Formats: sequence, structure tokens, C-alpha cells
Amino acid sequence: MAFATVNDRYTQDDIARFYEQGLWRHDTLFSILRDNATRQPDRVFITDSSSSYTYAQLHESAIRLAVGLVRLGLEPGDRVVVQMPNWVEFAVIAAAVSRVGAIIVPIMPIYRRDDVGFVVEASGARLVFTSPTWKGFDHAAMFGDLARNSQTLSTIVVLRAEQALEGTIAFEDLVADIPLESADAEIGPGVGPDAPFAIVFTSGTTSNPKGCLHTFNTMACGSRLLGLGWKYTSDDIQFGPSPVTHTTGLVTSVLLPLVHGASSHIMETWEPSEALARIAQFGCTAAVTATTFLQMILDVYDPKVHDASSMRFWTSAGAPIPASFVQAAREAFPGMAVLSLYGRTENVTTTMCTIDDDPERSLTSDGRTLPLQEVRILDENGIEVPVGAEGDISYRGAMNALEYINQPDETAAMFTSDGFSRSGDLGTMDADGYVRVTGRTKDIVIRGGMNISVRQIEDLLTAHPAVGRVAVVGMPDERLGEKVCCYLIPAAGAAALTVEDIREYLTGAGIAIQKVPERVEVVDALPTTPTGKIQKNLLRADIAAKLRVLEDPPQSR
Repeated sequence: MAFATVNDRYTQDDIARFYEQGLWRHDTLFSILRDNATRQPDRVFITDSSSSYTYAQLHESAIRLAVGLVRLGLEPGDRVVVQMPNWVEFAVIAAAVSRVGAIIVPIMPIYRRDDVGFVVEASGARLVFTSPTWKGFDHAAMFGDLARNSQTLSTIVVLRAEQALEGTIAFEDLVADIPLESADAEIGPGVGPDAPFAIVFTSGTTSNPKGCLHTFNTMACGSRLLGLGWKYTSDDIQFGPSPVTHTTGLVTSVLLPLVHGASSHIMETWEPSEALARIAQFGCTAAVTATTFLQMILDVYDPKVHDASSMRFWTSAGAPIPASFVQAAREAFPGMAVLSLYGRTENVTTTMCTIDDDPERSLTSDGRTLPLQEVRILDENGIEVPVGAEGDISYRGAMNALEYINQPDETAAMFTSDGFSRSGDLGTMDADGYVRVTGRTKDIVIRGGMNISVRQIEDLLTAHPAVGRVAVVGMPDERLGEKVCCYLIPAAGAAALTVEDIREYLTGAGIAIQKVPERVEVVDALPTTPTGKIQKNLLRADIAAKLRVLEDPPQSR
């Protein structure tokens, strides 16, 4: 399987400029780990609820695992799937795979056979690391079934198994017991920072997942630039409840602290009260999560019980952040900056608010371009729109994935002729360069030819005291094409709002009557991806199905 190279994606002038500017460097993940292990061997790098690794322990374990992988026949360029909870062994695996020169393919543990099988076959994975049974699901058995029908997958390595599992290798048995001084010769030279490093699949909120091929430099560049914006230092301790087997967790819970010589605490199972206890226990200073995580923290936070005073900042990403929510978080945690960020698997980070930005910017925007990167708002023809006008948020810079693997047409469609990658996300940019995400190109409601941005409606409803969570989608309408539908979770102790209540509230706020939801679905939960993005495609399908039932009642017999 042939993959795109940096020379396919970037010009020689681009590459030279990125190195000159320090956006790309000659370091690899493993060389950075080795340097930290030499400089601060006893510093704890990563912890979970029961295990930890210092930099020295992680370095040694990664070397021994790399030898074990080579002895299994793993070669540079081979793909290694990793599906596991947030356990510290992920850092060992990532470092070892990188040292061999293979490509890590992370899969979030919530995914099952169809999605996992798609990723295994699309990536051509040879080997997988996984948990045994996790939350009642037997991952090892699933991979065993997949391997029997796979052209490439041949080896299953299981972590933390209580007993030997037929057809698998125990993680502990793969970590070779050899003299460390002979390891490098057995492993070989490895690869450089511009070789393929990771294939991260998009979460699939609007379509089938696409495999984004990144080098170490395209991902590490994001960690370095994020660190600048957050004034990140070796004293920071990252709090990571987001899956390490996806972009947010991989970049902010592993690469970010690693490149800064800091520490990381990762959380296997999300529970907001336990999260607050972990923050206090480990002295966490920073977090980057979907907005949902901080919303849940706010729901349970009690200043008489919880101590979150160590936190410097919490950055919310992955979904639009209502202004009322940011204000509430700042009131609850006055010593913690609440920041906004807009990122994509395709290019790590597009815009962000920094520690030095006016705090009000997180109320009104999703930040601005990172240093030495470019963001433009483009129309359907790839032409930049005027300031304040809505269009496709597009990025050009040192963090672009090289391609969607096996999808040349999709890759070509993503990039403009001058190298900007289209996001498919709608937004506006003000005169100071701050971007506001207004929705997806497929997440607008077109009512009688009128384009309605759902973001405006959601922001207003989120500020209503009777609203806990809300998502607005289009529902089919024979006359107008679409109408507006609101999925609503009432706030604790509040009665559910009716259509009439919402109409009065929104029209009182001054928006056009055409934008007011004409149907309300009161629900207990909203479907989300493991990274916290609301799966609006499922909500659109749900309301379409309900309307079909109403329009086509069963025939009486």
C-alpha cells in the first residue's frame, strides 16, 4: 500500500520554510522521549488510575517493546492498530511503534466490528494492540474474528489480560528482556519525522470515516504551537479524559506534554465527580476536551467538596461553545481560563484563543490562526469572502495531513489549487482574524430557500435557565423543504419547554419567526461521538423516521 509523502503535499519551499521557522524539526517522538529520559529520568510522565511511567521507565519499556515488535517481523511502514482504554501503556506502544518506523492507527474503544473492521482493512493493519473484555465487550474476540477474514491482520496483542487468551500474545510477553545496549542494532535506524507516523480516522459524524495520514512533524507542530498559546511549561500536568486513541487525546495527552517535558494524567472512564477528584489528586493544570466534558463538570461541581484550584486553563473544542456556558464556567472557576479552540483531524488545530487573548474572545469566537499558519473563509469557488461573511473555514500550513488514505478523489476535493484544505465547516472571520464557527455545510436548515444557521438558535436556547442541553437540526417538510426541529434536554428540576415557550423566548430575543423551531423533541440524552461531538446525522434520521410514521400510518386490517 503506497502512501502520499511530504513532497506530494508540500513544495520544497514549504518544507524548507517550516524547518527554518521551527514548525518542523528533526526530532522524532522517540528522540524526544530519550532526551527527557536523560534530562529528568525520575519525572513521572504519565499516570492512569492504577499505573504510571517515569520518563526513564517509559523509554526503557518502549525500547524493549520495539525489539519485540521487530522480532515479530514488524517493519517500517507497517500499520499497527491500537484500540484500548486510556491506559498508560498507550504511550509505550506509540513510542515503540514510532521507533520501529511503523504507523500507529488508533481506534476509540467504543467502536465495534463494522467500524473497526473498516479501519483494519482500509489501513492494511498487520498487528493490533487491544484490551481483553472492556465494559462488557470482548475486544480480543472481535479482533480474532476479524483476523480470520483479513488479508493483512495476523497478530493480536492483548493488554492487562487476567489469563492467557488463545490466538493472542500478552503485552508483557512481547516486551523483550534484552540488554538495552544491543537494542538499537536489532531495531535498526528507524525513520525520520517526515515519514508516515499516524493514520487517524475522522469520527464520521456526517459520512464514513476517512483515514488522515500524518507525519510526526505535522502532529508535533500542533503540540508546539498549542503550547505557545497556552504558555505551556514542564511544570504543567495535563488532564486527559478524551480518548488517547483519537486526535484530541493523542495530541494533547501524549504529544503536548512530551514535547514540553511535562506530565499527563489520563482517565479511563469518564465520570465528572471522579474527574474533579483526579484533578485534585494529581494537581492537574490543563485540559483540552469537547465542550460536553466541562459542562458535566459544572453540573456536579461543589466548591465545598471539590478543589480545582490547580487548573490554569480548560480549552473546549470539538463543538461550538455557547457564550452563556463560558460565562458560567468562569464564575465557577475564577482562577481558570476558559478558552475556545476549533480543530480538525485533518490539520490538528485551525484556530484557538490563547492565554493572552481578551477573555471576551472566547465568548464571541473560536479563536484565530496559530502562528505562521493561514486561515481563510472561502466561497464555493475557493474565493475568499469579505470580512464578516460566511463561508468554508479553510486552512493552509504545516499541520495538514498528507492525504485521506485510499481516497484520492476525497483528498483532491479537500484541497484548493493553492493548498488550502477545506473543512466543510461554515464560519465567519472578523477584522482582527477571529473566527466563529457557525455550523457545517450540511448542518444548516434550508427553509423555503432561506439558509438558517442552527448555531444562533442553539446559543440562545442554551442561555435559557430551563434548558440543559440542546441540538437543532432540519426536519423534512413537503412544502418548504425543511423546517427547524429542536432536540431538548431540560435543565435539572425544570419543566420541558413547549414549542410555544420556545417561540415566545426566541422571538423576544429578536430573531426571525422563520428560524424558530416548529417541533420539540424532549429527550434524556443526545447521541455523541466518544470525543463529545453531537451526532446530528442521527438526530436528522430520527426525526425523519418519526415524520414518516406520522405521514404513513399502518393500514388497518
